[in-house]
Amino acid sequence: MPLTEERLIELARQVAEVPGVVGIVLGGSRARGAHADDSDTDVGLYYRAPLDVDRLDRLAKSVAGPSAVVTAPGGWGPWVDGGGWLKIDGHPVDWIYRDLDRVLGVWADAEQGRYGFHQQTGHPLGFPDHTYAGELALSRILVDPGGELTALREKLLVYPPKLAEALVNGLWEADFLVALARKAVSRRDTAYVAGCLFRVVGVCAHALHGAAGRWLINEKGAVAAAAALPGAPERFRQRVDAAFAGIDGDPLRLSEAIDTAADLVLDTADACAVMIR
Repeated sequence: MPLTEERLIELARQVAEVPGVVGIVLGGSRARGAHADDSDTDVGLYYRAPLDVDRLDRLAKSVAGPSAVVTAPGGWGPWVDGGGWLKIDGHPVDWIYRDLDRVLGVWADAEQGRYGFHQQTGHPLGFPDHTYAGELALSRILVDPGGELTALREKLLVYPPKLAEALVNGLWEADFLVALARKAVSRRDTAYVAGCLFRVVGVCAHALHGAAGRWLINEKGAVAAAAALPGAPERFRQRVDAAFAGIDGDPLRLSEAIDTAADLVLDTADACAVMIR
């Protein structure tokens, strides 16, 4: 069974005593109320350097056993940052670091319509930096001694119009990728076509979320989330599935898959134009 609310808050208060920790939030499916009994519990540890990793490691071992380990900041990569995969009271709990000053910087960029996708292990589309803002917006704050997370989260609940516009304008990349994929058909380069179409779909999903003013913070489930948006292109998810089902060594099938993706880009652009009004 998942950790109780009381146990979560008790643990969060202990973590908040570690030097460098600013506040603790509950994220993931548990914060959204969409978790199952076997879902991991995602806990965001917002910090300012220097974070006392040694003390945090001792705390992890005291609540999750002697084999528990936490990383230094950056131990999981430049954007996922670091943390620990723990088992507390028999339940999987992920401690995930977030540098608050970096989050503030990303938010400032998002307000001005600046964003990027960054290379990061485990993120084939790339890690969208505005995820930092979306994570906090969709989280539930457990402990916030100084009130900084609460104040920032209130701002993040309003999706930045300039970011929405920039993500929709980013559909130019999807058009470009469709053209590149077509050049690979004669070579029967299915891997390249698949890579192009994967990014096409990701760009479309982010554009639709931007136009709808909704945060998209995970590649997993992004297609289903986009399809569920009010005003999304008709049968968005089914058409994505059809495009990928057509990727094989037959040039005709490859062309049909690319045509399906191209039509989806056009319909996404039309849907975004209506949604963003």
